[in-house]
Parts: sequence; C-alpha cells; structure tokens
Amino acid sequence: MTVFRIERGTTLAPAEAWARLTDWPAHGSCVPLTRTRVLTPGGTSVGTRFSARTGIGRAGFDDPMEVVRWEPPSADRPGVCRLEKRGRTVLGWALIEVHPAPGGGSRVVWVEELRLRGLPRAADPLLNTAGRMLFGRAMDGLLRT
Repeated sequence: MTVFRIERGTTLAPAEAWARLTDWPAHGSCVPLTRTRVLTPGGTSVGTRFSARTGIGRAGFDDPMEVVRWEPPSADRPGVCRLEKRGRTVLGWALIEVHPAPGGGSRVVWVEELRLRGLPRAADPLLNTAGRMLFGRAMDGLLRT
C-alpha cells in the first residue's frame, strides 16, 4: 500500500476544474491503454459507480470505483469527492479536492491510497512513483486549458 498526494494549480474556475476532474469517461483519454465507463445511470452523486479498464484485450484489469462523498465546490467551500476502489486487483481510495486559488483559478489536490493485491510491500516505492506519474498525467490532461 502506498499513499501519495499530487497538487496542481490551474487558471480554471473551481466549477470548471471540478467538472473536468469528475468527468469519469474523460479519465480514460488521459491514461494510456485505459477506458473508463460509468456503470450507474444519471449524473454523479454518492453511490455512482464506474470502472477503469487498463490493458489490451483480455490482458488487463478492471478498477471499479464508487463515489462515497460528493460535495461540488460552492462560493463558501471547496469541492470534495471521495472514491472507494472496489476491485479484486486494485484497492484503496482517492480524494479529489478543488479549492479556489487566491487571485482566481483553482488549486487541485488529489490524494490516493493505492494497493495492488498480491504485490509485496517492497514494491511500494515503485507503486508510489508509478501512481504519481499516472495520476499526475491524468490531472494535467483533464485540466489542460
């Protein structure tokens, strides 16, 4: 298990940064060999489930997730979304926060606890580095203006 934190600043307003970061299908376009699909109907709220499939054909794995906290940003508070990973291979959680930045724009914080079933603890530093790279790339792509 590893926990990492990624922060980014953007000129996007908090509502726009939030909309982009919580557009679950768009995550797949920012991560190589990954496709994300929403499994529940309607807009995102607590209980929304989606899954990211990474791999080629049958060679890959699913990362099913569920939204367990959903608080879009408002004038007086940051946006907060917490995801619980519900898969057989990928376990953990993610917390996405969108804060208004002084002078305009937003500051985005992504904290993730990531575990891969069967991976020994000795591999945690490698998993941490890979997680930072993968999720940092996704954030950069989603927030690109």
